Amino acid sequence: MASGRRGPTGGIRSRRRGGEAARGHRVPALGLREFPCGRDDERLSFSSFALTVRPGPARPHFHTRSAEMFYILDGTAQLLSGDRVVTAEQGDLVVVPPGAAHAFAAAPGQDSDILIVITPGVERFEYFRHLERVGLGKVPPETLLEVQELYDNHFLASEAWEGRRD
Repeated sequence: MASGRRGPTGGIRSRRRGGEAARGHRVPALGLREFPCGRDDERLSFSSFALTVRPGPARPHFHTRSAEMFYILDGTAQLLSGDRVVTAEQGDLVVVPPGAAHAFAAAPGQDSDILIVITPGVERFEYFRHLERVGLGKVPPETLLEVQELYDNHFLASEAWEGRRD
């Protein structure tokens, strides 16, 4: 199993059993680093990634097969969990069960560093690369609808999130 700790520059470092560093995949345009996943008989037991989020709306979505945990490493974030918007600060943990609507963004005027763990895990690196291409204008945002089922990331509307984020 991998464990993580703060690196010398404030980033997250991951170590595997035996002490060797786990490098992870990076998506610089999103400020995201995906860490290696735990495996159990060829299934992902979890997937994890750390990212820096900035103020601004994120699209509410849900996962049919996975719970998602948000651990606030630094800063303050706003998270949608079901029909509630909660404010989480450094050291807080928010757990969203499968099927529950959720979204996340930094609180107004702040950035937030978040460690996210999804269990059971989902191969998501290519999804984040797709998000990067959308953000860079290389593909239209509507293409995300084409990969919802593949990555178990289903978008929805949320009055609670839209009302809180205006």
